[in-house]
Amino acid sequence: MTEARVEALPTMGSADISRIMRMIPHRFPMLMIDKVVDMIPDVSAVGIKNVSINEPQFAGHFPAHPVMPGVMIVEAMAQTAAVLVVHTLGPASEGKLVYFMTIDNARFRKPVVPGDRMSVHVQKLRSRGPVWKFRADAKVDGQLVAEAEYSAMILDRDQAPAR
Repeated sequence: MTEARVEALPTMGSADISRIMRMIPHRFPMLMIDKVVDMIPDVSAVGIKNVSINEPQFAGHFPAHPVMPGVMIVEAMAQTAAVLVVHTLGPASEGKLVYFMTIDNARFRKPVVPGDRMSVHVQKLRSRGPVWKFRADAKVDGQLVAEAEYSAMILDRDQAPAR
């Protein structure tokens, strides 16, 4: 009789808002995710954003017809990816800075409005050293609202580019 080889599957992880705030340096009003679920280290994660009318961008974008700005949707994608990177690299990487390097093929399909629960599905494409590349889809009620590919660099705070 031969023994079947069983490979261990990566353990899925999650992060509530307290853990997210330990993992990435973003804070209100720029913290764009409320929770991260289904994290598979070095592979993928799903960020959750509960869109609320109380967020400051809706005072001016647009008062009579509030719509979440596309750049904030892309930021939610990046923050979900940053949490995945920290989850992958471990606690020593908590609080590091993440800088966008590229944003490619961004498409916005439907408006995201207050009351929506947006899920951001992030897939790692590759990484080399501190540079990571991702593909992300944002969905509301299972419908695609936005998508993009982007790359970012993770740095220690003391490595931040001088201005």
